[in-house]
Amino acid sequence: MPDARPTAPPPLAKVLDLLVDAVCVVDVAGRFVFASAGCERIFGYTPEEMIGKAMLEMVFADDREKTLQAASRIMSGHLQTHFENRYVRKDGQVVHVMWTARWSEADQVRIAVARDITERKRAEATQAALFAISEAAHAAGDLLALFERIHRIIGDLLPASNFSVALYDQASDEVSVPYHVDEHAPSPPPQPLDSGTPAGQVIRSGQTLLLTPDSMPALREYPGVAEGRLPSYWLGIPLKSHKGTIGALVVRSYSGGARCTETHTELLQFVSTQVAAAIERKQTHLRLQNIALYDQLTQLPNRELLHDRLEVALARARRERGRLALLYLDLDNFKCVNDTHGHAAGDLLLQLAAQRIRRCLRESDTVARIGGDEFVVLLECIPSPERAWTVAEKIRVALNLPFDLSGHDMHVHPSIGVALFPEHGDADNQLLQRADEAMYQAKRSGGNRLQLAVVRDRGQDTPAKPPEPSKG
Repeated sequence: MPDARPTAPPPLAKVLDLLVDAVCVVDVAGRFVFASAGCERIFGYTPEEMIGKAMLEMVFADDREKTLQAASRIMSGHLQTHFENRYVRKDGQVVHVMWTARWSEADQVRIAVARDITERKRAEATQAALFAISEAAHAAGDLLALFERIHRIIGDLLPASNFSVALYDQASDEVSVPYHVDEHAPSPPPQPLDSGTPAGQVIRSGQTLLLTPDSMPALREYPGVAEGRLPSYWLGIPLKSHKGTIGALVVRSYSGGARCTETHTELLQFVSTQVAAAIERKQTHLRLQNIALYDQLTQLPNRELLHDRLEVALARARRERGRLALLYLDLDNFKCVNDTHGHAAGDLLLQLAAQRIRRCLRESDTVARIGGDEFVVLLECIPSPERAWTVAEKIRVALNLPFDLSGHDMHVHPSIGVALFPEHGDADNQLLQRADEAMYQAKRSGGNRLQLAVVRDRGQDTPAKPPEPSKG
């Protein structure tokens, strides 16, 4: 007959070792006095290595203060459930841990159960990052703002204090680095795709590249790498879209403690598709915005953007009781250039004229092409009417110099109408109309001259009191 006597239960420690979660006991001084086998799965240390070790030494530095506060509450007799913090494993990786703990007054120890929630936290962070990247593509004002936001988002997923975005321009076949943060190396200049740079290699191959000091001797010759200071790792992830590889994300570390793991690489690969889509959306938005607000031939603001800037300038001038001026400019006999030399020559002339006008202005001034050979200049915050007249004359003189149109010297002259705020009106359309009328008066008077607008008072034209109109 089988033995009917009850079997003795296994020792408690062996039972605890079977648990997936870890059981720890910490004394009043904060040192481990017991650790179950599950501790090695979570922290990387064997139970024997943990006994006598200070708990706080293993806690991630940024989480130590809140861990001490939680320990104080537990030792005051409060049950602690679902407390989360981060620990540094024996291999240097960071793990997220959720604790349930209580204080044993009789034994003067904290008894705690730890659960590894790293995968859950990583999944949550990744989903949050994907949403944040998508949101950043719509919220960022320009590409630089988008890159800064992407850097912060990726920095929440992996060590990425040194981070760059490299973009490939297919038209020029160059790789540029519009965003570059590096504690030791300056931003590298644009390089041909096949110049042998690691970023170019990532973009050309479309493959992830991980380099360490032993595997990246070529990196020493790469412009932008600090002399004698190689990263402890260099990780490049391609940015892929339906058009192909449009660039690369680059993460570097100069600290041996900040390691790039396979998990980090997988995370960056996972979010890189969303980053590429965000960059393309922002590039498309900026391109459409450029088409809507800028003249595509001269890259000057168009009529719509001019109206926006004029409204803002007028509001500021009214508020501050300041002055501004509009210069309405037309190139005399421009039609003859198109008829004689062709539209390509005419387009080149307009581009050169736009450049000369811009060189006559301050950064705060605006010059817009509003159609054909007509330009409008907005001068903000001018101290007096004479300032507007001086700038207009400077533009007239600059445009009187010959233009080199593919080896042919061409002469064109401007007619410029000048309208002032508040003398000639207080609304944008009103000022534009007065400046336009003055420009046509200058043209009717022989061209190549300046003409000040007139003040309309009760239906009659009243001459203003500006400097004398200049004759060519």
